[in-house]
Parts: sequence; C-alpha cells; structure tokens
Amino acid sequence: MGPVRSFRRTNPLTVIVGVVLCVVIFVFLFSPSSSETAAAQFRKASAASNPLSPPTSPFRKPNEKSNGNRVPPPVVHYHMNNLSSTSDPVGNRETILILTPLARFYKEYWDNLLKLTYPHELITLAFIIPKNREGNAATAALQEQITKTQKTGPEKKRFASIIIERQDFDPPLASQSEAERHKMENQKARRAAMSRARNSLLFTTLGPSTSWVLWLDSDIVETPPTLIQDLAAHDKAIIVPNCFQRYEDQKTKQVMERPYDFNSWQDSDTAQRLGSQMGPDDILLEGYADMATYRALMAYMADDHGDPHMEVPLDGVGGTALLVKAEVHRDGAMFPPFPFYHLIETEGFAKMAKRLGWSATGLPNYKVYHYNE
Repeated sequence: MGPVRSFRRTNPLTVIVGVVLCVVIFVFLFSPSSSETAAAQFRKASAASNPLSPPTSPFRKPNEKSNGNRVPPPVVHYHMNNLSSTSDPVGNRETILILTPLARFYKEYWDNLLKLTYPHELITLAFIIPKNREGNAATAALQEQITKTQKTGPEKKRFASIIIERQDFDPPLASQSEAERHKMENQKARRAAMSRARNSLLFTTLGPSTSWVLWLDSDIVETPPTLIQDLAAHDKAIIVPNCFQRYEDQKTKQVMERPYDFNSWQDSDTAQRLGSQMGPDDILLEGYADMATYRALMAYMADDHGDPHMEVPLDGVGGTALLVKAEVHRDGAMFPPFPFYHLIETEGFAKMAKRLGWSATGLPNYKVYHYNE
C-alpha cells in the first residue's frame, strides 16, 4: 500500500463558493434594512461638521482628539435659490422644522409626533422651555422621551435632530393652567411673552436647508398622521387647520367636540372701527364677550360633512398648528410682541406677513385637537 496523504487536494471552485457564501451570510446578519440604511445615510450626510454649523443639522463630535483646540468651522456655500417648498414635499425631499414653545409636557403630544408619516429623517424638532419649576419638569420629561426615540427606538421613528432651548426671561404668569392662561386681563402680557419665545426659537433654529416651518403647540395631542403632507399639498405660504377640543358631555356621557382656537378669522368693519378708537398700546382680542369684534371666526365655519380640502382666506391666524413656508419667515415675518395694527403674536404675524405680500389660508373642515384639562 502506498503512503497515506496528509490532506486531500481541494477543488478551487469549492473554495470560491464557500467564500461567497460566507460574505452573503455576513451581510445578511449585520446589515440593516434598506429603508433604515437610507435614513441613516441621510442623517450622516446632513450632519454638521462643527458646533457653529447650521443649527438644524445634527452635530457629530469628531472621534479624533484635537488637543483641546477647537477646529474652525468650515466655509460652506448655500444655494438658496435651489431650495423649494412645494405641494409635494416628500417627493422633493423638503426639510421640515417643527417648532414648539413648551411650558408643560404632554405624553400624548409626543406620541402624536411619532405617528406623523412624513419621513422623520427630514424633520428637525426644536423646543423653547421657560426656566421655572414647571419648565424643569417639562425638560426632564421631554429628554426622557427623546432618549427613548433617538437612541433605542426604531430607525424610521428617529428625527434628523432635536434642539432644546431655555428662555432667558421669566414667564409672565405664575400658573400655566388653562383657566389662568385664558383670562382676558392676562392676554397682552402672556402673548407678548409668547411672541418673544417664538421669535427666539425661530431665528436660532431656522437653517439654510429648511423648506417649511410647522408651529405646533405642546398641547396639540391629536392630528391626522399625514398632517404635514396634507397642509403642504395646498401650496400656500401660510396655512392653518381648525383647532378643536374633545370633551365628555355631562348629560349624555358621550365624547363631543367644540371649537378651541378663535384666533383664525376674517376681519370685520366693527373690529377695524374698534381699532381706530384705541390707543397705540391697546390690542384687539378675539373670543371675549367684553370685546365683540363680529369677525367671521373659522372656528364656527366647520362642517362635519364638509370637504376637508376647502380653503378660506384669513386675516388672522392661530398658532396651535400653523404651517409656514420658510421663505415667509426669511422675508421678515415674525411674531410682534408689541401692538402691530392693534394685533399681537400670531394674529400680528398674519398682519405682518400680509404687509410683506404673503396671504394666509384656513382649512375650516380639517381639524386638529387640543388637550382637555
């Protein structure tokens, strides 16, 4: 018998097939789904390379050590003429900045945000929170939800970036209860402070790639999941849905709904006459019996069986849910914390935008819902 061979001759084809099979298994086990990869790649590509880069881009700290020396910010050229805000924001990959002044945190608000079907990698969230006890509690609750969403949540639910700012001025009201917020005597001081907060939040977060700004109050707890697409589809400079509130009827025990936001309206001769008789520091308020303006309120234009796409022109808008083309804000339209033609905050914003050539539109049959305390 001949000598025993220590090994068999290996077929080269077998080796090649084995290597290919190992590579396929490795890719299958360790690669995320294609949709998650696309979202992750978009976030990475849009990440800022320096803390002084545009605020709506997430900043990633460099891995390499810089010996304590700050790397200078890059010089970046932005082609603003290529920025679009169209009726098809998803198809055109338009970025959305959702801005929320937040005095109290409502879990229902956050849950509703997560249900929005607009691609989350195209959404930046930004909040401004007062520096008081309630604000501290709201910040802690918000950060807890952010951690769950951004670190451990599904990739498709994660937002491009999230910004939290704290107000550098004290809130005018000691209590943020619904009853206290809506007292007529508190409106001027409260809404002036709200204007300052909105302007601070807007002009520190509006980046060069932002196409749309969605103002969404922290107590809006229910909207259609397609809110952004639905509003943008109208291709209007300023557009606002109708804000309602659900409640339980004490007699029938059935869940009913009622109008909540009365700041979206069409002007009247009576209101203009009242304004002409006011002093320079006086403001017109809507929704109070002591100041009957006889404006046409969008809150009362709603038809349960009406077309949700129906549009009406507006002279004043509310800010509970308000979609604005970023170009409008870049043009200078802001929230006056002072009487502007006897209007203040969101109503003053609509007036200022109109003076700049931008019109406001309302959707009386398209509803969002306010938290009921």
